[in-house]
Amino acid sequence: MIFPEHCKYVGLAATKPCDDKVYFLSRYLLRETPEGTEILEVVLDSSGKGMMRNILSSAVLARPQDVYHYPEKVNLYNRTRLIEFAMDSGYRCTVFTGLDEHRTFIIDPDLSGLLVIHVYDVSPPRPSLSACIRELESDGLFGSLSIRFSHHVRDISTIHADVYPCRASGFSKTLDADPMHGGEQVAGCLTASQFYTECYGTDFHLENICPLECVQEEPFIARCCRSEREGLTGWHGKTGSVVHWGADPLLIYRAVTDLVSRWRNT
Repeated sequence: MIFPEHCKYVGLAATKPCDDKVYFLSRYLLRETPEGTEILEVVLDSSGKGMMRNILSSAVLARPQDVYHYPEKVNLYNRTRLIEFAMDSGYRCTVFTGLDEHRTFIIDPDLSGLLVIHVYDVSPPRPSLSACIRELESDGLFGSLSIRFSHHVRDISTIHADVYPCRASGFSKTLDADPMHGGEQVAGCLTASQFYTECYGTDFHLENICPLECVQEEPFIARCCRSEREGLTGWHGKTGSVVHWGADPLLIYRAVTDLVSRWRNT
């Protein structure tokens, strides 16, 4: 796959304001021909001075019949999504236009080289870790990491239980609002178990809904309400990171980047 690291390396060869010289950062050119757009890789004269440089050599990477122009403007920094768009196009090369009119392209799109981060969360209510990661990814914050995410969100409403954790989840009988009488089937976690035991005793059965209990793949990131579990960790023999139930987007972003750095450096 050829996917320029940044749009600044991609130039548009539609006119020649400086004869055959091109901008010194250019590594690729989108050149318009009577048949359509072709993609060139260029080598510039490194001994030159100034903003515009002579081309020492060039090679055609994609010809017009292989090139597709994606019809909508996109966030050029959501690189994983662009690869998916390019794979769906059916063409060998897809050209994208950014929201700011910059251009980039992908030749021979392939997701296999991206590191997969497994996200473990539960719903209802809103699976805040999974949702936040999707939003950060959509905004392009993970674009330079060459990663993609596999989301594992457990629907706790499918659990047969008498009592659920809290009213925020929309359940009619919950630990935070109703008295317990013993013998209940409780959908909860270690925190719920401690709460029940301290207030009502040990006559209950717990169905553990902590996202960490679902971890089966690595590297992973999971949400948990136990602050002592936060940070880079191992769980069920898998390498991952745990963020608190109420972690903000910045903390989640840092948790992902720290995890990726650790994984690739081990």
